[in-house]
Amino acid sequence: MTEAMLKRILEEAQAKKGEGGEQELGEGRRLTVYVAHAGVPLTVSKVVGLRVLEGATVQVRNDKGERTFLALEDIFAAGVEG
Repeated sequence: MTEAMLKRILEEAQAKKGEGGEQELGEGRRLTVYVAHAGVPLTVSKVVGLRVLEGATVQVRNDKGERTFLALEDIFAAGVEG
């Protein structure tokens, strides 16, 4: 995924910059992020916050506060709920 694609997804999810630079999704919005690397898929659901870090690393936070770190190049799709 490119940063431009990610930016468009965050616009659709009505994300706003919150504390610490994290993009917080709009009220009632959730993301499901689809990732694959070397043929191994991973789905991260109920994402409420996202931040792009150095080295094209993406940190996502779910509604339980759990954080997952992903390579931007491995993200290939995202679904917006709400």
